[in-house]
Amino acid sequence: MEKDEQPLHRELTEWTRQVTDGQLTPWDRFPEIYLYMDQILTFMETQLHLFEQRNNPLLTSSMVNNYVKDGVLPRPEKKKYSRDHLVQLTILCLLKQVLSIPDIHILLDQLEQRGDMHTLYDAFCTAQEKALQDVCGRIDTAAADGQEALVQLALQLSVEAGARRTASERILSALQVHEQQKEEQAKCAKEETDTKENTAAES
Repeated sequence: MEKDEQPLHRELTEWTRQVTDGQLTPWDRFPEIYLYMDQILTFMETQLHLFEQRNNPLLTSSMVNNYVKDGVLPRPEKKKYSRDHLVQLTILCLLKQVLSIPDIHILLDQLEQRGDMHTLYDAFCTAQEKALQDVCGRIDTAAADGQEALVQLALQLSVEAGARRTASERILSALQVHEQQKEEQAKCAKEETDTKENTAAES
């Protein structure tokens, strides 16, 4: 490593250390009481600070209101938000850098059908931790090898991110179509049953 690359190495390895040490808040350390908007934003700022870019917050009150308005986030109870809201906001904020909000909505719906919010959040944290440990290890190795290795790693990570986003979008699209087909089949089956019952009643 060249001497003039040492500050770059220190900056990146310090960031990877902070990220791997600073895990997301565990479920049992979430506030159990309902929170108002300003309290939500304070909690989420701590939750997300390692993932934010300068002057580009991942969450604002306007964003929260829009998520509720669009049906992505459940409506608060008398302007107060629960632990489930915090979980969904955490996932929304971290995934919206990769997926569109409608796709995240589909993903959350699919996950909620398969377990409670506690289980969902634990699974998300495990996946997030594993992914970060992998990428941070690659950054540390590249940083030790110098700037050229970092440039190549940035390219590799960008290509991988694009490929994985495309794959995730395709999976979510297929799942949505499958759900719509199931709903349509259930609707048709109900209509057929109702028709038979009405015919029998008229006989």
